Amino acid sequence: MPPLRIGIVAGEASGDLLAAGMIREIRARYPDAIIEGIGGHYMQAQGFTSLFDMETLSVMGLVEVLGRLPAILKLKKALLAHFAANPPDVFVGVDAPDFNLRIEAALKKQGIPTVHYVSPTVWAWREKRIHKIAKATSLVMGVFPFEAPVYEKYAVPYEFVGHTMADTIPLHPSKDAARTALELNTNQKLLAILPGSRSKEVSSLLPIFIDAFDKLDSNNNYSAIIPAANRYRYAQIEALLADENVCPGHLRDKIQLVQGHSRDAMIASDAILLASGTASLEAMLCKRPMVVAYKMSGLTYKIMQRLYKPDFFSLPNILANEALVPEVLQEQVNGDNLARLLKQQLQKPVQETEEKFIALHQSLKCNADARSADAVLSLIGK
Repeated sequence: MPPLRIGIVAGEASGDLLAAGMIREIRARYPDAIIEGIGGHYMQAQGFTSLFDMETLSVMGLVEVLGRLPAILKLKKALLAHFAANPPDVFVGVDAPDFNLRIEAALKKQGIPTVHYVSPTVWAWREKRIHKIAKATSLVMGVFPFEAPVYEKYAVPYEFVGHTMADTIPLHPSKDAARTALELNTNQKLLAILPGSRSKEVSSLLPIFIDAFDKLDSNNNYSAIIPAANRYRYAQIEALLADENVCPGHLRDKIQLVQGHSRDAMIASDAILLASGTASLEAMLCKRPMVVAYKMSGLTYKIMQRLYKPDFFSLPNILANEALVPEVLQEQVNGDNLARLLKQQLQKPVQETEEKFIALHQSLKCNADARSADAVLSLIGK
């Protein structure tokens, strides 16, 4: 009997983490399974074969993707050619909907069951995309409990599986243990800086985040840690930190750059300054004060102003449906604003926010790795 074949594509660091746990669970049941496609180091550590570099897909924004489009189209063609020659028993696209839904649609036409893991934000904007999702997928696996009603409305197969980070991060994480793991001073005040996992995010946000750190540290009280999402971001951030215009000399020795270890860095911190995205969910699960910021192209921003429906853009606030953490967008993203908001967060009593963070954590803690593996395997009768 031929081994089970599974195709998976993850487009960025957050999807790499989600898929890795699912792969581990599938391998526990089918050790000889051939699992291949596109993924990062977390997936590869579970025996996944990445046929192409995930960095090509690591781009976000309606306008920003245009510069990468020729490379993305070339990648899509090559990937579909590989799967035509080596058809998977099931295909799982993890997030990256603009790319993965096209792959899923093509494979579904060939009779291959397809799963989309992480619901596209149809609850936030362009709800009618759900018709395209229905055509492309056999099943959508969602990580947030508020997504189900829109899928029920359109009778699209959907399963809430929870989030793997909620399963792996303790309800009460230890700051001292995280600092010990990172070999940090247990008494030093620490700011964790996470400028994003994409090149454009880092180039636009990191200089501003460094300026905010400088203003926060006006009394020489703080150090900072920057966990780079991957080797590409490490090299990019390292070059930026060497630029006197980005990082003045008096700050150099106060900033530690590491590759990976984002969770330990967040848990170790007194506060977190970060780009909007899945990292804000992880920061919430780490129970730390935070300020969430984002900048996009002017044209993308104007389009999103017309289309985006929720009152909030950071995941903690969307999940809670209230302003639990400060959000800063576009021209408001500057060093003065961010430093001011960080100081406010550090001065607030932590208990009330922590209790809300814990309640949200528990709502996502559902053994996601096993549930996602179960859902994928059940789709092909395994």
